[in-house]
Amino acid sequence: MHDLTLTAAVLLCVTAALAGWVDAVVGGGLLQVPALLIAFPHLAPAYALGTNKAVGVVGTSAAAVTYARRAAIDVRLAAGLGSVAALAAVAGAFFAAGVNSEVLRPVIMVLLAVAAFVVLKPQFGQRPGGAVTRQRVLAAVAVVGAGIGFYDGLLGPGTGTFLVIGLVAVLSMDMVMASATAKVVNVGTNLGALAMFTYQGTVLWALAPFMALFNLAGASVGARMALKRGSGFVRAVLLVVVTVLVGKLALDQWGT
Repeated sequence: MHDLTLTAAVLLCVTAALAGWVDAVVGGGLLQVPALLIAFPHLAPAYALGTNKAVGVVGTSAAAVTYARRAAIDVRLAAGLGSVAALAAVAGAFFAAGVNSEVLRPVIMVLLAVAAFVVLKPQFGQRPGGAVTRQRVLAAVAVVGAGIGFYDGLLGPGTGTFLVIGLVAVLSMDMVMASATAKVVNVGTNLGALAMFTYQGTVLWALAPFMALFNLAGASVGARMALKRGSGFVRAVLLVVVTVLVGKLALDQWGT
């Protein structure tokens, strides 16, 4: 398995479990890709992205099922957004092999803006807002489905967080409902991107199933905790994830 040591394999599985927990609560995607890049420094980054999708789709699907059983999500809306996002993710994954570090600069700026917005709005996502109009749904299709779906296939880190924030901002959902809906949409983006990465042959299938089992366990625990503890807990985790994600990407871009 590309000279992977037992210690590295164990660490990757532990990372997958933690990533599953974080992703089930608010998303993030900032753990598995860096871990895979460190474990396989001589492989093209597309292998880390492809393997990450193969692992993440399992945990995300489990979290989506858990949320759907316990939260009254709009399944039709979530499935519609997920279908659009899946197609957009296929397109994003198609271009992933040609991504260079310069692409990260505008992404970092967006993340910084998102972090500031969340921090400065203490009641953001605490309670559901007004009625969901046709205009809001169309905006969600464009921003949450097409826009974030394409980003997930192209790069990925922060997708779940973007989905949660996008659903709160555009459709006025509370944090728990947004996190639940985001999981369904994220299943679509993961499947779409995974299809393209599989076609391109950039998935480490000898490793992915083992990491997926740990990711599944973490995701199941995370989804249950989010449902039990409510929007305040989800928002607190969101703030931590956004802060760490911004710091990590900023270090990648400007660190020495």
